[in-house]
Amino acid sequence: MNTKKILMVLTSHADLGDTGEKTGFWVEEFASPFYTFQNAGIEVTLASPLGGQPPIDPKSELDDFQTPATKKYYADSETQNAIANTRVLAELNADDYDAVFYPGGHGPLWDLTENTDSIELIERFLATNKPIAAVCHATAAFLNVKDSSGEYAIKGKAIA
Repeated sequence: MNTKKILMVLTSHADLGDTGEKTGFWVEEFASPFYTFQNAGIEVTLASPLGGQPPIDPKSELDDFQTPATKKYYADSETQNAIANTRVLAELNADDYDAVFYPGGHGPLWDLTENTDSIELIERFLATNKPIAAVCHATAAFLNVKDSSGEYAIKGKAIA
């Protein structure tokens, strides 16, 4: 049996607009799905537009937002090392993965909404009927994705 492979695409954007505050990916919205995938025996590849360490939204590290998954992440040096060394999104091929998942945080609103590598990746997943998923603000990565007919992929879709 072939091991299923999921690509998780994290943001590389660290600034919350012009507020002077920092943002990035939301730790819980990464950690919970990541460990769920791992526990299911799925091979996970981590990528971001710039590669390397994606920024973590500092608010997601506050005590009020900690869960069993985030506590596991903070104690897991192997996963933290994987996060520090994400692959460059442009260097990856959608055909090498069975699904793609975008963890949330405010960062995706800036870099993943307009990122042509991300858009082309999602379009390829749609064209090959492979699952795409995102949580919370990362759904912004879908805004400029078009389907095979040239229509926006989100046109007519309900928000859940």
